[in-house]
Amino acid sequence: MCELPPGFRFHPTDEELIVYYLKNQMVSRTCPISIISEVDIYKFDPWELPEKADFGENEWYFFTPRDRKYPNGVRPNRATTSGYWKATGTDKAIHSGSKYVGVRKTLVFYEGRPPKGVKSDWIMNEYRLGDSGRQLPNKQNGSMRLDDWVLCRIYKKGHSGRADETTSRDSCTEGTITSSSDVNDQESLTLPRIFSFGHLLDADQYLSFSHLLSEMN
Repeated sequence: MCELPPGFRFHPTDEELIVYYLKNQMVSRTCPISIISEVDIYKFDPWELPEKADFGENEWYFFTPRDRKYPNGVRPNRATTSGYWKATGTDKAIHSGSKYVGVRKTLVFYEGRPPKGVKSDWIMNEYRLGDSGRQLPNKQNGSMRLDDWVLCRIYKKGHSGRADETTSRDSCTEGTITSSSDVNDQESLTLPRIFSFGHLLDADQYLSFSHLLSEMN
C-alpha cells in the first residue's frame, strides 16, 4: 500500500497517465510512484475493486490485461461475474503537445446480462496507447503480451473527488453571478437594451433637467 504525504492527492491528467504510467508499464520501466496495482479487473465486480487497489478513496487506478473475447480476435471481453462494462460516448484522443499518445474510453457497468442489463453508477475510464505507442518491443510476461496492458480509473458516479471538484467550481461560478448585492448591476443584466430617457440619467441629472424645464415654463 502506497501512502502519499498528508495534503497530497493523486489526480494525474489523461496525458500524465498515458505518458508517465501506462507507457512505462509497457516497457517494464519504473513509474514515478508505485501507486497503481496490477489487477485483472474483469475477474471482479466493480464494488470489489477498491480493496484490490494500492491507493485511493473515491477513485481507484489499475493496470489490467486487455482480455480478448476470442483468442485470435481484437474484440475485448468486458464481462464480470455479475454484469458487464459497456462503452458509452465517443473515445477521446489524448495528446502530449501536438503528439497523439493515446485514447480514453468511458464505460458504464451494467448488472445482469445483455441486452437486459441494469445500468449502475459505476464508471470506468480506460486508457490505452495510440497505434504508434503500441509498436513497442513485444516482450513476454507469462502468456500475456506487455502491449496488451491498459490503465483503468474506476469510480462511482457522484463520489469521484475529481467530479466533486468540478461541481464545486461550477457552483462557485454561479454563486458569483447571482449573489451580487448591487441591485443596479442585477437590473442591468435583466433590463432590455432600450430604456426610457429617464433610465439614461442618474437621479441628480434628472432633477436638474426637470428644474430647467419648469423655469422655462
